[in-house]
Amino acid sequence: MMSKIENAQTSCSLSTLALLAKGFDVPVTSLFRGADVERPAAFTKSGTGARIVREGTREGHEYQLLGSLRGDHKRLECLHVTLSEKSQTYPLFQHPGTEFIYMLEGVMDYSHSRTVYRLHAGDSLQLDGEGAHGPVDLVEVPIRFLSVIAFPDSQV
Repeated sequence: MMSKIENAQTSCSLSTLALLAKGFDVPVTSLFRGADVERPAAFTKSGTGARIVREGTREGHEYQLLGSLRGDHKRLECLHVTLSEKSQTYPLFQHPGTEFIYMLEGVMDYSHSRTVYRLHAGDSLQLDGEGAHGPVDLVEVPIRFLSVIAFPDSQV
């Protein structure tokens, strides 16, 4: 029966759809979404991400774009950030949206609003981008981290 449904050789009742959705642990509506419709993805081969210029570039921060997607309601931007002994810790940044930081290497003190967090490899920090934020002390360089920013609807 499943094969016939998958291959459009038969149709099924709403109760069967409800049971299938329950078995797959998904909402019934997900069974109606256009799985055959092309959906966007961003693939970046290791070492090929574009070097981009940001406000922190003047301060010695290096940014490599790992991917950026514009969806129906948001823009998601993924960066690999490198800080070295040449990097400065000023200024702090502000931007709309939510940012997620995941530490890969090194140790830094990272400020957000009125709190300073000591971040080590494996630590993560999620923050409201409207609050002033940024590294305030580069404790162990080089520092490498992933920064993922989800911009709000109004920024698409």
